Amino acid sequence: MFRSDMIPTHTLDALELTFNSMTSLAATFTEEQWKTPTLLPGWSVQDNYSHLIALERMLQGLPPTEHRSPEFDYIKNPFGATNEDEVDSRRHLSGVQVFEEWRDIIALRMSTLRSADAEYFAQDSMTPTGPGTIAEFLHMRVLDCWMHEQDVRRALDIPGHEQGPAAELTIDRLTRSIPIVVGKRAATPEGSSVLIVLSGPVDRHIMTTVVNGRAQLGVEGNVAATITMDSQTFVQLAGGRLSYEDVRSMITCDGDIELATRVVTQFTVMI
Repeated sequence: MFRSDMIPTHTLDALELTFNSMTSLAATFTEEQWKTPTLLPGWSVQDNYSHLIALERMLQGLPPTEHRSPEFDYIKNPFGATNEDEVDSRRHLSGVQVFEEWRDIIALRMSTLRSADAEYFAQDSMTPTGPGTIAEFLHMRVLDCWMHEQDVRRALDIPGHEQGPAAELTIDRLTRSIPIVVGKRAATPEGSSVLIVLSGPVDRHIMTTVVNGRAQLGVEGNVAATITMDSQTFVQLAGGRLSYEDVRSMITCDGDIELATRVVTQFTVMI
């Protein structure tokens, strides 16, 4: 039996908040702004919205494009090629046309999600990280949408929506992969901890300790290195938007500098 409290209300609220923020952001874009390049290779502001439109259409059960994109050197895998097919299929459109499709699909999606019952959210679904449920996939949709909103804002120098439920959900989800960085990639010694301090707009203290050869979040230990940065720098590093060299002036490392450097130079956890 599925209970009403199994509906992921917090996730839906954060998703709708991000949808609405992206709609308000784009409402007055000029065509030049729509075509402005972002940090994502080959993608403009418009391409970011096209990408999100395509994924929400897929989740709604609508058919994908039959268009096939040219080959670009920034396409690394079949999933990237599928994304590019959808994005490229809309490149001939004006920004206003893409914006209209965006408003239509998010209205349809939220209507579907707000009227769904707990059984719907418990259904099996393949997610970017493997088998899961629709509820788990939606959790990742908040991350994806909020990350792309920030990509657009950086490209156009329109900062905003840097804190709140969607930002916190995104940062906490990215944090889940930090043990891979601290343990496997940075080879932190047994019993040692790496503390990552986010100094706002979202504040976090992320402690990761190697116990019995495995890095674990939230376990206290001997802090060997402390890394301090703001949450937007964290997002750009973890999300693969920028490298450590791009943002090193925004990061402070204390303690074992060599260990801290190994962490921040291998920080990408999202492709």
